[in-house]
Amino acid sequence: MSDTVTKLLLAALCALGGGCATEPWVKPYERQHLADPIMSFNRDPLSSAYGHHVYQVREGARGAEGGAGGGCGCN
Repeated sequence: MSDTVTKLLLAALCALGGGCATEPWVKPYERQHLADPIMSFNRDPLSSAYGHHVYQVREGARGAEGGAGGGCGCN
């Protein structure tokens, strides 16, 4: 093999080996900075949960908008 091909293979091997780091890039205590509130589906999750509960009670059963499982009690 030529010298440039060997260098390219060595560089590719180093790049692939560096991608297998065991340490996470983002620490658990740093994730709060990445969780932007604008990315959430609801502006107020507590109010949305209350509205969801009221909707289910008004429908007369839990899972009124669809749910997993059948009538036998299994999921």
